[in-house]
Amino acid sequence: MDGSPPPPRPGLVVGVLATAGIVAALMQTLIVPLIGELPTLLHTSAGNASWAVTATLLAAAVTTPAIGRLADQYGKKLMLLVCAAPLIAGSVVCATAGSLAPMIIGRGLQGIGAGMVPIGISALRDLLPPQKLGGAIALISSSLGIGGALGLPISAAVAQHANWHILFWAAAALSVVVGLLIWAFIPNVPARATGSFDVLGAAGLGGGLVCLLLAISKGADWGWGSGITLGLLGSAVAVLLLWAWWELRCSSPLVDLRVAVRGQVLLTNAASIVVGFAMYASALISPQLLQLPKATGYGLGQSMQAAGLWMAPAGLMMMLVSPLGAKLSAARTPKTTLVAGSLVIAAGYGTSLALMGSVWGLLVVSVIVNSGVALAYGAMPALIMGAVPLSETGSANSFNTLMRSIGTTLSAAVVGVVLSHMTTQFGPVSLPSHTGFRTGMLIGCGVAVVAAAVATCIPMRRSDATATPSAVPVPAPASAAPPP
Repeated sequence: MDGSPPPPRPGLVVGVLATAGIVAALMQTLIVPLIGELPTLLHTSAGNASWAVTATLLAAAVTTPAIGRLADQYGKKLMLLVCAAPLIAGSVVCATAGSLAPMIIGRGLQGIGAGMVPIGISALRDLLPPQKLGGAIALISSSLGIGGALGLPISAAVAQHANWHILFWAAAALSVVVGLLIWAFIPNVPARATGSFDVLGAAGLGGGLVCLLLAISKGADWGWGSGITLGLLGSAVAVLLLWAWWELRCSSPLVDLRVAVRGQVLLTNAASIVVGFAMYASALISPQLLQLPKATGYGLGQSMQAAGLWMAPAGLMMMLVSPLGAKLSAARTPKTTLVAGSLVIAAGYGTSLALMGSVWGLLVVSVIVNSGVALAYGAMPALIMGAVPLSETGSANSFNTLMRSIGTTLSAAVVGVVLSHMTTQFGPVSLPSHTGFRTGMLIGCGVAVVAAAVATCIPMRRSDATATPSAVPVPAPASAAPPP
């Protein structure tokens, strides 16, 4: 007996990390059925109530890269537990909220917990044998869709039949369970990175992202040509350029830009933005089509709860498809899976032109789109981890998650503009028109084709065709000379 801890059980590790991902994703969709009622519930205006959604987005985007870097420096299990803490605290704050300010604070804390997913994926590289890594990455990546699929109908049912505070008390209880599971069953992963934490880099990236994402998400409300929107966009460009200058000169950067500009990492991140955009277009359009009255001629007349139930199979489909994506990546390369996933997303949007007139048809569209998302989202972390050192897996995966978030934010802005400008009059109310919904679907299709084209250009070494992420040769650390 040497006193060493027993080896981790792969099935248990994957199950716990997938559960953590599902709960973190639940927080994103938990509030969606309440959006229309938030002004009344929180005694505020509709514009102010939207900050309950925006706060989560901003908190997740700003903190995820920093959390990923801290995971590399201080251990992934520790940072998983750290992420569970704001999930619990934020849920409790929201559960006791009766006005806007505490709701925004609570939603921001919940957003910080989103860092669980990229850290969990990066921990797999340390905890699992190579032959199990691909399938586990795909499953945990799909937990985002599973959480979203479960969150919509559950939260809609509670919002429709019970006090809305119950949603957040249940979220707090689930977060406590996740924290206990991580503490009990996830082994300590040794810290790989050295050096001090780049506080200035974290502040610079956070400030630039706040300016950028605020301008994108609020530009339609403030006016795209307004002084505040243009000022935020200009500030974002200036701050992010200064941030990049600092990162290239920092001995222990938050994001190693010399690794980030390598072809496999750079183009995977670029594809992530575009796939995130394509994925979110369906999530914006389908619920509206389902709930609009049949009297419009194109609405499907479903209740809030029924709409959530109709969307659930599409999210659950991600869990079924993700193992197929892992097998395709093992047989060919993750690049092939990313290209295939993007094309499947495009095909789903293409079928919408014929199928979006019925509930069953829209379900088929959503299932196809989410199947493509499962393939693409499972391939991205494999591509990233196959091209970065072990000491940077947490930071690199978190940065890739940020790229997807930027894509979804852009999607919300673009599709929102389309639907707000292509309207039809329904009595005294102006609603998005049938043409507007079709245009949004066509945009999703076109963007997915662009994602496939970007993914096709990802350079792959010959060894990558058969290597797993843990076996692929990795670039030199940041202290080495930059590549030619």
